[in-house]
Amino acid sequence: RRKLRTDVAAAFPNLSAEQLTEFIPNKEELNVIKIYSHKGEAVTVYMNNRNPILFEIEKALYPTVYTLWLYPDLLPAFSTWPPVLQKLAGGADLMLPGVIVPSSGFPQVERGTLCAVTLLGNRAPVAVAVATMSTAEMLAAGMKGKGFAVLHTYLDHLWEYGDKSYPPTLAPLVTDSAEKESAEDQEETEGREPVISFSTDPLQHVDVGDLSLKERDTCATVMGKELLHENRAAETAEDANTEVQQEAEDSRTPQEQMDALFNQCFFHALKCKVKKSDLPLLTSTFLRSHMFSCCPAGQQLDIKKSSYKKFSKFLQCMQQQKILQVKELNKGVESIVEVDWKHPNIRAFAVPEGFSSASAAQDSKNEDREQVYRAPEIIPLYGVSTKMVPLFQESGHRKGSILSSSEVRNIIINYVKTNELVDETNKNFVKVNAILCDCLLDKSEQDEISNLKWDDLLSRCLERLQPLHQVTFFGREPIVRKGNIEPIDITIAQRSSNKKVTIIKNLELYGLDPQCVANVLQQKVQASATITPVPGTKDRVQVQIQGNQTHHLAKMLLEEYQLPRKYIQGLEKAPKLGRKK
Repeated sequence: RRKLRTDVAAAFPNLSAEQLTEFIPNKEELNVIKIYSHKGEAVTVYMNNRNPILFEIEKALYPTVYTLWLYPDLLPAFSTWPPVLQKLAGGADLMLPGVIVPSSGFPQVERGTLCAVTLLGNRAPVAVAVATMSTAEMLAAGMKGKGFAVLHTYLDHLWEYGDKSYPPTLAPLVTDSAEKESAEDQEETEGREPVISFSTDPLQHVDVGDLSLKERDTCATVMGKELLHENRAAETAEDANTEVQQEAEDSRTPQEQMDALFNQCFFHALKCKVKKSDLPLLTSTFLRSHMFSCCPAGQQLDIKKSSYKKFSKFLQCMQQQKILQVKELNKGVESIVEVDWKHPNIRAFAVPEGFSSASAAQDSKNEDREQVYRAPEIIPLYGVSTKMVPLFQESGHRKGSILSSSEVRNIIINYVKTNELVDETNKNFVKVNAILCDCLLDKSEQDEISNLKWDDLLSRCLERLQPLHQVTFFGREPIVRKGNIEPIDITIAQRSSNKKVTIIKNLELYGLDPQCVANVLQQKVQASATITPVPGTKDRVQVQIQGNQTHHLAKMLLEEYQLPRKYIQGLEKAPKLGRKK
């Protein structure tokens, strides 16, 4: 751990000593994971608090996007357009025509400098890349050619190793109006194989023996078919260097070109043609009615000319990638029963040019209708109340000031140290002075308590502050509300003839449309679902569905919507499975 902290300090000199200690803590668990990229490179990933914070390739340390969201100014940053993110997440490098030139000029970097890539209007990095030329060379080249080799992005497999949180909204340091004017220069990216990508096939994992409690080494092997590599032609259709791309495509064997065509039509069909209501879908119907219609003009799908030889083998490969699930519902007849529409390969796929705009508009409409729900980020906050003002005024805060729990902790620690209140005989205790007595002790305790433990001191402080919470929905500004957020409430009510109904409240607080939830539940459990007003409120509604559907609700809220369990109340009311004889 000490060596890692030294290496991090050398690699990122911008980190202060305090930030370095916070980044590589002394007591918290730090896990080490060893993986292999598609290219066969050994990659060491450092995990802290369930999130990857660093990865190491050939003894060079690189921060992950989770780290850059905490320290957005750690690396020199270059901004690009939001649509480019899809291409970067799909395995593309960043071309210079897709880089936005700010009026203040680019940061000065040399060739090989580690950089962050941000999106226009948000300072939170979405990718980690290495500059392929210096700032002067970029400008001298007329902003043409490949500017950055991308190593890791938001939405890639390394990001999926963490808690899958979304980029925070960080306002740019300088608002540049000129950046918003040149809308013609769109993304210019060059296809490449992703650096971080792991196999999810449990049969291919390697046994690495006994591990220590503090470190665990896992090996992820790569499957034989590199689907992103084969899909490279579709990913780079908008690249400026079309001649170079054409030569690269022509250099592939006919078999490789047919593999790439199958991948393109496969992802196109899943993203634009197939809906959840179509499942289960016969594999023969999927190929004939959906994939064939996505084939570009002048080309024809022929599974015999591909490396798969059989369509069932092609679908089996996709199933190993966890993109879909195929089952034999009837003897000898296979059907697609499940599709993971939030899989990075599907989300990163861009519809090729040449398809009708009306069809694309309809496809986009269908996709928006079935957009994957993204759970909001919820942060508890605290407001300074009138009674607590004397304790916080030394740090410059007034009544109504909004603080996070870590800020409150730091203010209390600084107050205790500044006023020399740490008990000299036992440093686990803090002496209670007049201000602490008035702010934190009840009248009955003021004559009895002269010392408080650190934990007791901090918990009393948080209890006496005004509770608030901040909710951030993806792509929106954070919203601060008073009080603690109400959990999604699931209750079981008894109706006439001993019939039960499940009632779900507070869905709107988490960005869920009650009508959409009712429709999905009705389809899943084949039971009547209705929307009714919440008694005693004006503009709140609740979902009511026949029967005890807690099991289905738990699966939908926890697994599909990925809401934390602590924000759901009533899951314990699920009926017990099976009966005792």
